[in-house]
Amino acid sequence: MTVVAGQPPAPTIAVTPLRSAAAASRIALGALLLRDLTVLRKHVLEFVLRTLIQPFLLVFVFLYVFPQIGQSVGGGRGSSTFATVLVPGVVGISVMFQGVQSVALQLSQEFGFTREIEDRVQAPCPVWLVAVAKIVAGLIQGLLAALIVFPIASVVHAAGVHAVFNIRWWVVLTLLPLTCVVFSAGGLLLGCVFEPRNIGLMFGFIVLPITFLGGTYYQWTRLAPVKVGGFSWLQILVCINPLVYVNEGLRGAFTNSAHMHFYIVYPVLIGFAVLFLAAGVRAFRRRVLS
Repeated sequence: MTVVAGQPPAPTIAVTPLRSAAAASRIALGALLLRDLTVLRKHVLEFVLRTLIQPFLLVFVFLYVFPQIGQSVGGGRGSSTFATVLVPGVVGISVMFQGVQSVALQLSQEFGFTREIEDRVQAPCPVWLVAVAKIVAGLIQGLLAALIVFPIASVVHAAGVHAVFNIRWWVVLTLLPLTCVVFSAGGLLLGCVFEPRNIGLMFGFIVLPITFLGGTYYQWTRLAPVKVGGFSWLQILVCINPLVYVNEGLRGAFTNSAHMHFYIVYPVLIGFAVLFLAAGVRAFRRRVLS
């Protein structure tokens, strides 16, 4: 390049190196999560009401109304004993419903006529990372649901009825996030498998049986007397239900009630998490790229 005397040198242009694929993916993941959390903040009242209504009605009817009218609860056991069993179960189903609803129902809208999901998958990151962002958002909402429900379920009781707690914090701090991952990944799978027009069938044929056979109102060990020919068929059958292990683990986390051993609860829930994650991400990729 020829430099003319008296002419200032040409300005130097700084070239910014391109971001790596990993950095771009991290930024895109953060943006996706920020978008979901912004939507949650704008609809926080709806989130709180959706989280509270069912667990509040459960504890209100079973632990306040029934004792007031003299109705026995918990198969003839004392109301306080039943309250100790019920409160962890209420937390468990609240996390389950929040995880499934926050992911599956949102996906049913985004896979619908407007195809909003196409905007998400255009982010500069792999398709599977968009699915992971959905799961992480569901995990956060599930944890918020547990923080909201547990204090309320612990105090909405009739006079003389009280749950007896013995909190093991190491279990609470590890089991609740694992539970949220299980149900958020399950919500991803269900949201990809069920068509938007059939999303109501998901609650009738899957979510409702999981709720009633998930040990919310009773301990798993109490199912042993339900037998046919000396075989405790129901106690064995419900072992395919992830909510059973969640509720049993939460009873061990919050109370001294009899519960399934933690060395069974943790490996099984980790297995469900891996299964739902793998199947959910695969179904999401197939659904988006079809």
